[in-house]
Amino acid sequence: MNVMNIMSAPEMTRTDPAHVGTAKLTSLVPGQEDNSVKNEKNLGSFESYLVSAVSAMNGQQLDVNRVQEQLITDPDSVDIHDVTTAMAKAQMSLSLAQTVIDRLVTGWNEISTTR
Repeated sequence: MNVMNIMSAPEMTRTDPAHVGTAKLTSLVPGQEDNSVKNEKNLGSFESYLVSAVSAMNGQQLDVNRVQEQLITDPDSVDIHDVTTAMAKAQMSLSLAQTVIDRLVTGWNEISTTR
């Protein structure tokens, strides 16, 4: 699960007839069903969003460890490209989390300083 799957997709529709289809874009996001009615009733908290995002990032880190251990113990069962892909996904999610945390801290400092 990557971070994009965790984020809620925008509620937008295609209105230009030159674009293919007129379905909501949320129904086209892979791995995410169209829960627009449910999402309107229960938006969730920012805290739950952050906890789920960190859990997803942790899951990717654990997947990398699992694939690396499998590469060491049984090299024929794992393709090296799967290892590098898992490492790249985990690194990207970690850097995204670091960026979000930095922006949150910066934003909090801006809010809390009185000018």
